[in-house]
Amino acid sequence: MHMKHVTLRVKNLEQSIKFYEMITGLTVHRRFNADLAEIAFMTNGEGETEMELLQVPQGQTFEGKGMFICFKTDKLDEMHQIAKNRGLNPSPIQYPGDETNYFYVYDPDGVSIQLRTFPN
Repeated sequence: MHMKHVTLRVKNLEQSIKFYEMITGLTVHRRFNADLAEIAFMTNGEGETEMELLQVPQGQTFEGKGMFICFKTDKLDEMHQIAKNRGLNPSPIQYPGDETNYFYVYDPDGVSIQLRTFPN
């Protein structure tokens, strides 16, 4: 079984798209309006799991409590510096002793995003 997509309800679609493009390298695969909603599907490649960003006026958004989304990166130090330079207040880089390193940063709606390196 393959996970097709994860949906995040967002307050500001443009702001969220810019954040995920910058921090994760995801790009908009498709974008459209459906009734009152505006939707953007972001991915890092054909056939990969997508992130659906869903903006519904007066709709509820997820405020990021109790979960985080992890993205694998080979550019941890560079991404940490970019997050600092953009005023995103990233956590310090963590070294848990399992051959991985990571840091956290919050998206515009408070969802905790983890960027992490993994051994080859």
